[in-house]
Amino acid sequence: MKLPLEDQRVLWKAVMILERESFVARLSELTGEPVTRILNRLPRLVNSQIQRAVNAALGKALDVALYEGTVKLPEPGAIVFKALSGVTGGLSGFFGLATLPFELPVTTTLMLRSIAGIARRHGENLNDPASRLACLEVFALGPQRKGKLGRVTETTYFATRTFLAKAVSEAAQVMAEQGLARTSGPVIVDLIAAVGSRFGLVVSEKVAAGTIPVVGAIGGAAVNLAFMDHFQQLAQAHFSIRRLERRHGALEIRRYFDAYVPMVRERLAQVR
Repeated sequence: MKLPLEDQRVLWKAVMILERESFVARLSELTGEPVTRILNRLPRLVNSQIQRAVNAALGKALDVALYEGTVKLPEPGAIVFKALSGVTGGLSGFFGLATLPFELPVTTTLMLRSIAGIARRHGENLNDPASRLACLEVFALGPQRKGKLGRVTETTYFATRTFLAKAVSEAAQVMAEQGLARTSGPVIVDLIAAVGSRFGLVVSEKVAAGTIPVVGAIGGAAVNLAFMDHFQQLAQAHFSIRRLERRHGALEIRRYFDAYVPMVRERLAQVR
């Protein structure tokens, strides 16, 4: 079966997002400094603190951002979430690493709420636990990153989904049986840990950028804006693909996706 041209364009755009520069590359352009070098110098204790903050932030965000009350409020646009994340980033940049346990849950909640809005606009039913958890999956996604020898050091989009599939399925079943508000318990904790192991890498990059002296409060706001934009773009790609899968079947979309990846990589290499 051949995909309609419009759906091919949607999928191509999604692949472009998923294969573009990593977040750390965007940060290096933003700050004018090689963030990877600073990242490698972060003390092990700081990395442990970041991972604890990440897991706590994801748990709190899942509780708050996806809760559906009886009062339906208008859904803010992406620009509103970016503005709010800029404010929290500015405060973080001014006061430094000590604010991470307070700033990160707020920023993560804002991002997850924004992701949920993107999911809804792509036809996801957020009364379905699987759709809610698909929002959480976005934090584990990311473009591939190459190491010193040119080898890919991050997994691909579908490999990440496969890695999370069992945890997402078990968590969705628990939420379906015990209620959508049920976001605690071993199964949910395991899912948050799995997502957090990848989300923590991006947060570490954000923290490393924040240690650059020239960044400060204004730069901290810019870093957080890039942070929010990064995950909003990933959400657009993720839920575009899920929408196409519902329409044409997962196997057909995967076939087109795998065919597009080498072409997209060649195109991006020419641009760079």
